Amino acid sequence: MAEGFEGLRRTFRGGKTRGIEWRKAQLRAVLRLLAENEAQIFEALRLDLGKHPIGVVKKSADHALVHISSWMAVKKAQLPLLLFPSKAQVLPEPLGIVLIFGSWNFPISLTLDPLIGAISAGNTVLLELRWDKIFFTGSPRVGRIVMSAAAKHLTPVTLELGGKCPVILDSFSGSDLQVAVKRIAGGKWGPCAGQACIGIDYVLVQKDLVPLLVNALTSCIKRFYGESAKNLNNICRIVNKNHYDRICNLLDEPGVAASIVYDGSMDSENLVIGPTILVDPPLEAQIMTEEIFGPLLPIITLDKIEDSIDFINERPKPLAIYAFTKNKKLKDRILQETSSGNVTFNDTIIQFICDSLPFGGVGQSGFGRYHGKYSFDTFSHEKAVLHRSFFPELEPRYPPWNAFKLEFIRLAYNFDYVGLLLLLLGLRRIFTRNRSH
Repeated sequence: MAEGFEGLRRTFRGGKTRGIEWRKAQLRAVLRLLAENEAQIFEALRLDLGKHPIGVVKKSADHALVHISSWMAVKKAQLPLLLFPSKAQVLPEPLGIVLIFGSWNFPISLTLDPLIGAISAGNTVLLELRWDKIFFTGSPRVGRIVMSAAAKHLTPVTLELGGKCPVILDSFSGSDLQVAVKRIAGGKWGPCAGQACIGIDYVLVQKDLVPLLVNALTSCIKRFYGESAKNLNNICRIVNKNHYDRICNLLDEPGVAASIVYDGSMDSENLVIGPTILVDPPLEAQIMTEEIFGPLLPIITLDKIEDSIDFINERPKPLAIYAFTKNKKLKDRILQETSSGNVTFNDTIIQFICDSLPFGGVGQSGFGRYHGKYSFDTFSHEKAVLHRSFFPELEPRYPPWNAFKLEFIRLAYNFDYVGLLLLLLGLRRIFTRNRSH
């Protein structure tokens, strides 16, 4: 690794990565890598987790190739009139060598998507010494370890973590409720059987809607995934035995098993847990205090849906909030009174594929952002550049001080151009203060 690191360092210091053609060539190489190995990649994902051949990395690389010229462009910055004639710029420059930690649940997109941003910004990258930037996707527990290690060298870090992402489900008519339920089911059990940082963790709903919701979810589960955990064509397996046991143990706590209303079948041999629905498990149980990261879906009942805001605010900030509502007042309250990495109204998880939106957490769900231009910014340093003329020279900025100079500086710092003009014309009275020495 040390030899590879030094090779990357030499490449970066040689300035090779700073040109746009080099960056475009690397992005095209990523596209070739995917095209030439697509079948093998999808087969590996199928054998590993039972995933279907769906990928979004090509879109990210194509998007970067189209927009990289504008991303790299030097931006003009305004200066106060006092500094005329001068000009200022903001110059995006690469950070250096970037270390990217991907994640097992989406190993291609969570590794290559940030890689595309790092390359676009002109960095060299190692996928696994002292780095110029670390990009980590994973759990808050490991994120703290990465952050602690990075702090020793003051290395900047982007942490894409997770948390308990809630759904707020308002009351709907029949057809709208059916659409909402399908999107909840797809968002919970579709992406890696709930093993996703943006996956749904629990649903908040008014008590009177619970029977209808449970029936609709149950119908969706049977339609989408079947009734047997052995139907591996429709649901991903759990990543390993430790995680399988961890998820099963969540159901063994006192009061939790009694809250199960739809018991998904389990297949320990193939590490598959079927979709499972619970209603009002104990809030102090692990299933409601830790990220589930699996196919268990607690439904929490409320007296009124507006109580969902307090429920969310009493817990760590989530990576995402999904709110199904047509109520503009409730939408505004969710936006203004809660904090999360993002809010999606009337759908789930689709924000991840939008290159025009920043993706990232806040608080314990992480910090930093990426996707599209935001990836470029994450892996760049915006260098401030100011070009100054030798004329005119403002003598009042230098000692020895007198009342005129001090008044000039005071007005200049406040950009009071009228006051400066009056002062220079002798039309402004200079106020002096007695000072004790």
